[in-house]
Amino acid sequence: MATPNTLGIDFGTSNSAAGIAVNGRPWLVELEPGQTTLPTAVFFEEQPRQMRIGASATQALIAGEEGRFMRALKSLLGTPLLREERRINGERIDFIEIIARFLREVKIRAEAATYQEFTHALSGRPVRFHSKDEARNAQAEIDLRDCYLAAGFQDVRFMYEPEAAARATVPEAGIGLIVDIGGGTSDFSLFRQQGSGETEILASYGLRIGGTDFDRRLSIDHVMPLLGRGSAIRNAFGLGTLPAPARIFNDLATWQMIPFLYAADSRHKARDLANNAVEPDKLARLVTVLEDELGHDIAFAVERGKIQSNQPDHLAPRIDLKELERGLVVPLTVEMMQSSLQTQVDEIATGAAETLKMADVSADQVDRIVLVGGSSLMTVIEQRMRQLFPDARVQKANAMTAVADGLAISAATAFA
Repeated sequence: MATPNTLGIDFGTSNSAAGIAVNGRPWLVELEPGQTTLPTAVFFEEQPRQMRIGASATQALIAGEEGRFMRALKSLLGTPLLREERRINGERIDFIEIIARFLREVKIRAEAATYQEFTHALSGRPVRFHSKDEARNAQAEIDLRDCYLAAGFQDVRFMYEPEAAARATVPEAGIGLIVDIGGGTSDFSLFRQQGSGETEILASYGLRIGGTDFDRRLSIDHVMPLLGRGSAIRNAFGLGTLPAPARIFNDLATWQMIPFLYAADSRHKARDLANNAVEPDKLARLVTVLEDELGHDIAFAVERGKIQSNQPDHLAPRIDLKELERGLVVPLTVEMMQSSLQTQVDEIATGAAETLKMADVSADQVDRIVLVGGSSLMTVIEQRMRQLFPDARVQKANAMTAVADGLAISAATAFA
């Protein structure tokens, strides 16, 4: 029986990539001009009614075009929201179909670039989509499978993302630990490798913590107070005040929840809060964000500030909220980052330690730490890994493509 044409796909929370093996080496598809990675974002245009993906979707948002922008769709896998129908541009559609359309476009572009049809897919998946809910974790893989089938693939198999990354490392004898921190999850694979490249996975572990969670925490701590989070709201039915409800601010700081806040009831609630606020100027900003649909603009501003804070040569990292109000900026020093993200970094460190415990391996036996995923390159993460594994070498040269490279290499034999 012939081995089917299989495309390796790294469907990520923030970015996606696809590739195949050529002469045993990974070859990633140029999904956009000059780029082998594609932002996992979609934009539903109002006129003409069509869905744009990747950088084009982000550009539409930045340009202020009429439509609906969505990002971090992978985080909805395994949740009831994924199969709820929404009306977007006059069409009733659920998120299974939205993700399927994104994957279908990846398939089309890969086929155009390689002059072959891909009937099967090898998809990366986190070790755990959801840290503490086993039923939801299992449902997430079912959901993702349904997305691939709806995209036009006949079958799909899955590989843990950190295990794919391990298979793409430069052959080196010894024990290594993949620390893969993506947009939505943190995954770890401990592996033993021979100098010939033969790789044995010793243990894998995962947490639902990633770059979007870092963004969320930074936004809640440093931006949402400017919009009224924690502000006193007068009791409309008596004396005294109560703090503004936290949920609307928490959702506004969460990438995948932002589109749901543009509904009429959320806007009405924001106006009520502003009318009864002790600090009405702050709550007026919240009203403006919802009325003008600036939630994603704020999220991008937080992400840019986070990136600046991780650049040693940037003298004044900050979150610039000029889209909301001219001159409104929030400093974001390394110390502020460390303070806000302490809990998440501690959990990631615990996850790395748990992976070693599963394989009965001590920290001093680990020869190298391989950082994978954009968020693994954050200063607070690298510093903690060096503290945990002081004798290990840290490698990060292929952090952005390691998972996609491993899936491309493995795709050739995934259905053999």
